[in-house]
Amino acid sequence: MSEVVTKNVSSVWKNYKWTTLGVLTCLVAAVFWPYRFVATASFVVEGMLEVSYLVIPGILVSAWVNASGAGGRIRTAFAGNRLTAIISASSIGAMTPVCGVTVLPLMGGLLASGVPLAPVMAFWLSSPVTDPAMFSVTAATLGVQFAIAKTIAAFLLGVFGGLASTAISNRLWIQAPLREVSLALRLGEKAHCASTGTEYAIWKDPARIQQFNTEVLAMTILIVICLGLAFAAEFQMQMHLDQAALADYVGKQSSWAIPLAVLVGAPAYLDGYAALPLTRGLIDHGMSPGAAMAFLVSGSVVSIWGAIAIFPVLKLKPFLFYMFLALVGSLAVGWSYDGMT
Repeated sequence: MSEVVTKNVSSVWKNYKWTTLGVLTCLVAAVFWPYRFVATASFVVEGMLEVSYLVIPGILVSAWVNASGAGGRIRTAFAGNRLTAIISASSIGAMTPVCGVTVLPLMGGLLASGVPLAPVMAFWLSSPVTDPAMFSVTAATLGVQFAIAKTIAAFLLGVFGGLASTAISNRLWIQAPLREVSLALRLGEKAHCASTGTEYAIWKDPARIQQFNTEVLAMTILIVICLGLAFAAEFQMQMHLDQAALADYVGKQSSWAIPLAVLVGAPAYLDGYAALPLTRGLIDHGMSPGAAMAFLVSGSVVSIWGAIAIFPVLKLKPFLFYMFLALVGSLAVGWSYDGMT
């Protein structure tokens, strides 16, 4: 009897250890820091409501892709001309109003349905950097030339990430990047595309409707956990970090300005719109245009709160690879922009 209990506990811990740790952390925080816990929880809820109009469609589309079997079609299309797929994904990512967090459900669903990592990585890297609204605000704050360059940088960063992923596509961790945890494994589970082809009108098939509901539930739980951690981290950083202090590190002209903008500035990056006036102030204090570009690009894709949202979904190696591509690409963008200005 004790062996059965031990195995059950071990199984639950293996599949739900991150959820369990998160719940325990919340309980400890609620007991020892009740006021801060309430403030953090309020910020998390407000943040989720603000991005819900982007996240919910992503969850529904992701579930539909797997339930209808469209994931197989997408996988086949992306497996054909990989370069075309990467360029298309990078272009769409640079123009769509989604960030690395809100695009998570769609990306997770595509990976679960077998879509190669290369085009997904291309979209994942390019999408957080800019969008039409961000372009307008960037142009108004830092100039049209800077806004255009930032959009081009987003596209090139996506292409770079996609090509780099293709170059090592024979690695097992590239072919299966999702973590083998309960919630992630449910995505794409029992997909019908493998056995019964594609049926876009999923409401005609009760089995597909059942899979759609299962996918929506699994992805919703996963996204709530990821976004909860991400927004909580963002709130704590806002509470304890004075962004004006970054001027001491990246506000001076030097050969280390761009690396410091990436390594010091990116983890402190909290919000794309809030970062623009900060960046303008840093430029006024002597920050080079390339360092400013590197700061904004790297901050978009490797900010702490964004990384926390991605980490529970990707295995360690794909996650570190994503971070590596983002950092290297941001450095290249910064140095290139400095060389052209």
